[in-house]
Amino acid sequence: MAAKKEAPDEKLIRTAKDRFKRCEDWESRARELFEDDLKFGNGDPDNQYQWPDALRRTREIDRRPCLTINKTRQHCLQIINDAKQNKPGVVVHPVSTQATYDAAQIYEGIIRHIEYASNAQAAYDTGTEFQVFGGIGYWRVITDYANAHSFDQEIFVRRIKDPLSVYLDPDIKEADGSDAKFGFIFDDLTTDEFNTKYPGHENITTTAALGNGDAWCDKDHVRVCEYYYVEMRSDTLIAMRAEDGPRLVRASELDTETAKAVLADKSIPRRALQTPTVKWCLIAGSEVIDRREWPGKYVPIVRVIGEEVIIEGKVDRKGHVRALKDPQRMYNYGSSACVEFIALQGKQPYIASVEAVQGFENYWATANTETHAYLPYNGLDDAGQQIAAPQRQQPPTAAPAYLTMMQNAAEEMRMVSGQYDAAMGAPSNETSGVAINQRQRQGDRATYHYIDNLSRAIRFTGKILIDLIPKIYDTRRVIRILGKDGSESTVTVDPQAQAAVTQQREAMTNEIQIAFNPSVGEYDVVADIGPAYQTRREEAFNALTQIASQNPEIMKVAGDLIMKAADFPMADELAERLERMVPAAIKGDAPPPEMQQMQQQMQQMGQALQQMSQQLDRAKYDSSIQQQKLQIDSYKAETDRLKVTPPDPQAIAALTAQLLMQALNTPLPTGAPPGAQDAPIPEPATAGFSLPAQNAQAPSPAMAMPNP
Repeated sequence: MAAKKEAPDEKLIRTAKDRFKRCEDWESRARELFEDDLKFGNGDPDNQYQWPDALRRTREIDRRPCLTINKTRQHCLQIINDAKQNKPGVVVHPVSTQATYDAAQIYEGIIRHIEYASNAQAAYDTGTEFQVFGGIGYWRVITDYANAHSFDQEIFVRRIKDPLSVYLDPDIKEADGSDAKFGFIFDDLTTDEFNTKYPGHENITTTAALGNGDAWCDKDHVRVCEYYYVEMRSDTLIAMRAEDGPRLVRASELDTETAKAVLADKSIPRRALQTPTVKWCLIAGSEVIDRREWPGKYVPIVRVIGEEVIIEGKVDRKGHVRALKDPQRMYNYGSSACVEFIALQGKQPYIASVEAVQGFENYWATANTETHAYLPYNGLDDAGQQIAAPQRQQPPTAAPAYLTMMQNAAEEMRMVSGQYDAAMGAPSNETSGVAINQRQRQGDRATYHYIDNLSRAIRFTGKILIDLIPKIYDTRRVIRILGKDGSESTVTVDPQAQAAVTQQREAMTNEIQIAFNPSVGEYDVVADIGPAYQTRREEAFNALTQIASQNPEIMKVAGDLIMKAADFPMADELAERLERMVPAAIKGDAPPPEMQQMQQQMQQMGQALQQMSQQLDRAKYDSSIQQQKLQIDSYKAETDRLKVTPPDPQAIAALTAQLLMQALNTPLPTGAPPGAQDAPIPEPATAGFSLPAQNAQAPSPAMAMPNP
């Protein structure tokens, strides 16, 4: 008889449960120790998790002290709080020719906005706490609608509050788990909760589960499991011929006829390609109640590891608590034994015979509550015999062995953790800042692998986001981005843009808008470890104010920068005012020194030319005045000569015309006497004198004088 064909969902669920069982076997021991470490690290006097159950019950029966002095938690919090202060951040780098630095900065801004909108810091902090206390923590990346009134999808980073609800592929090779082929996130719900949350699937609680001894579904509970799994799709990468060189395309991107023709041409280079596709489904009991294809290429579950080793084919994970358990138990036992030893000692302050205090009981009964001038006692008995005076007892003392035990336990905790007094905040012998930093770095080096693993996990988160952003933001829309200083701005996502980043000017507002195409270029991410921006800002303000207190002149050139680093009210307004007082040359707004020198030289040359021009004008003015004086003297002399010389009518006419033309500054007319235009007027024979002719000009025709 032919075997019954298995339905697709049955095969999927069977595969999921087989993988789940394999994960349970792989992590069974690690999960037991995880829970024990987590409880031990959070032990307190009420839960008494740091005491073994059998020993605790015995001491309770005997009414012996069972104290919990939890020093382990403080050692762990040193790492956790340091990670919160120095949170790694995602830094994006362009890696292809089409990718640009500006586009990488926009990617970083989008990632920061995603982290802000989804409160990713809480997810990172929760994962870090489980990493340090138990050895492993998780968070996840999801997509969801932006709001109830939109079809736009957004990306969110969500925390996983219980790491034991997650199973990841045990065959992963990468430290960040980026090569995982499947993963589970499950939740056990009561039947009533399940029916309320998933209406229409009430029959799941009554159907038979696949397999024998199945724990995914019983009459009281239903296990709801999110199941991610990777399927590989076969494809062919083809180097198509183009004018500008080979163009790489996939056969699946071509239409059927073109793909057949290209694949038939054996001269075209090609190679087989396996493309991962991530699927998601929701399994309840033994049914798939929801499914979809995940847009990214990674299983979006991020793990952050403390320490992980493989021992005898089993995985063992540990955090900071594991090595502190025995010293902590020894410290608790020593403290409890010391208290027990002191409690068993006598507490009476005096020892006296009854006869000695007889009749004075009121004094001795109030000796510890009232200040008496003296304490009387009976020195003799009735027979006259001397009675010993009451003796004050020594106060209870602790046994040195217990104190030594506690000191040794505290020292051993420092030894196994690598966190000594300076790293824990206690004062030390170091006085210089360098020496103090070096001592603190010793503790940082001992626990740096936690921060390094955290940065590796955040880097993988950045890779998931870089992979998702082009696929989620695939329509034109305006999105917000955040700068490193928390400032907000907007960019327009334009999947049709030719370049990764382009600038467009709006016709209505005349403002420049940045258009970003996330599908252009390839990018990679790194994790930048360091203090948060606010912490760095506070440190910068403290350093700058200290420098300014030692050198007040710096406020004149950098006062605006100091106020920009401040965080008190109206610091920004004060920074703007101080910036106006800083010279342009110091701010870098002035031209370079070479240009300034050239401008000074040109200014000096202009001043010199102006002085020379003024001197030349003065010289011309003086020369003109001198010439006029000479002419006046000459005319006066000629006039005087004419008074004593017989007149020559022709010479007088020529002389009169010449004088008139010089006064009017007009050329001599054509009918002027001979020689009046081109040459000096000849000296008359009877007069014996000559006239200057350099300025001789003929009168205009309207004013020409006729010859006599």
